[in-house]
Amino acid sequence: MEGTPGRTIVVDGDACPVKKEIAAAARMFNIPVLMVSSYNHVLKAEEGVTVVQVDSSDQSADLYIANHIFPGDIVLTQDYGLAALALGKRCNVLSFRGQSYQDTTMDFMLEGRHARAVERRRGHYSKGPKAITAEEKIFFQHKLTKLLTVLQENVQR
Repeated sequence: MEGTPGRTIVVDGDACPVKKEIAAAARMFNIPVLMVSSYNHVLKAEEGVTVVQVDSSDQSADLYIANHIFPGDIVLTQDYGLAALALGKRCNVLSFRGQSYQDTTMDFMLEGRHARAVERRRGHYSKGPKAITAEEKIFFQHKLTKLLTVLQENVQR
């Protein structure tokens, strides 16, 4: 599966809170999953899910993903930089909360990320994202299932 063009769900697995939901949706559509994480995060392969672990240096998982995605893949990440790279490679990109990343909003999102980084360098820290709720997990699974349905229907036409 790895390194072959075709529809694959590629997951930025470090701190991914919806692994079970991804595996369930992928099985419904018979789509392989490639879950990438650093050695600091223990992930277990299961039916339809291949796990690749990379070194724990900054951005290793993102770089691995960027080098192993193809047009039409589905990339799941919270990282705006990786999302921008995946959009540039004509992938479909969703956040773990079900937000669809689009070319039209990516510049705005990257500018916001930069502004928050500048504030952190000045010593202003935020609490970070809230923990994902059960309702958000259901919403994510709905959005992923809807995306996979639309993509499947477009292939069959």
